Amino acid sequence: MVNFLHALRRRRRAKQPTPHFGADQHGDQRVAVIGLGRFGSSLANELMRRGWDVLGVDTSTQIVQRLSDDLTHTAVADCTDPEALRQLGVHEFTSAVVGIGTDIEASILIASNLLEAEVPNIWAKAISRQHGQILERLGVHHVVLPEHEMGERVAHLVTGRMLDFIEFDDDYALVKTIAPEIATGVALGESEVRSKYGVTVVGIKRPGEGFTYATAETVIAKGDVIIVTGRTQAVESFAELS
Repeated sequence: MVNFLHALRRRRRAKQPTPHFGADQHGDQRVAVIGLGRFGSSLANELMRRGWDVLGVDTSTQIVQRLSDDLTHTAVADCTDPEALRQLGVHEFTSAVVGIGTDIEASILIASNLLEAEVPNIWAKAISRQHGQILERLGVHHVVLPEHEMGERVAHLVTGRMLDFIEFDDDYALVKTIAPEIATGVALGESEVRSKYGVTVVGIKRPGEGFTYATAETVIAKGDVIIVTGRTQAVESFAELS
């Protein structure tokens, strides 16, 4: 039996729910975030901002007390013990996040306990590809490598003309960049950007205006910021065109 050092509860803030992060068809918007370090606490606060009920769990009383007024529920517990998860009712949640990265053994044990509890949507932070592979082999549904992914993203921004870069698992990327000259002065439908460069312009922002959807009739001007999608290598090459 786990010995709970501390548990704090508060009423959920009145917010309009925003379906996201694995909400099921019945609108269940409860998520357990286990490990409230920088990654876990940031994630938990953002989920609260989006209208979710968040149970934040950590082994540190100090961390839990600091976040007790920000989250729906908080508790001090060691979730490597499956009895702790049972007492917290995490098995009734549709989503859970393992935010522990530095203690790989604890991360793996907690993920295993969540899988054993049949939580349908499990996310876990990994600190290395090897750590991530272990979590994937266990059956964790979503593995996140924040340091690696952020490093890769910043490298694209530092070395190129991109203003933002997001890559997806299937070698597909979304890029924000200043429009290259070859794409300006003519309607997108006539520019053959897609056939020549293998990318699609999906959004455009002119100085002093907001983003709008791009259509075949859209004419890009010099200095416009555009959102481009396509295979990673294709969007990288397109963003480097002068």
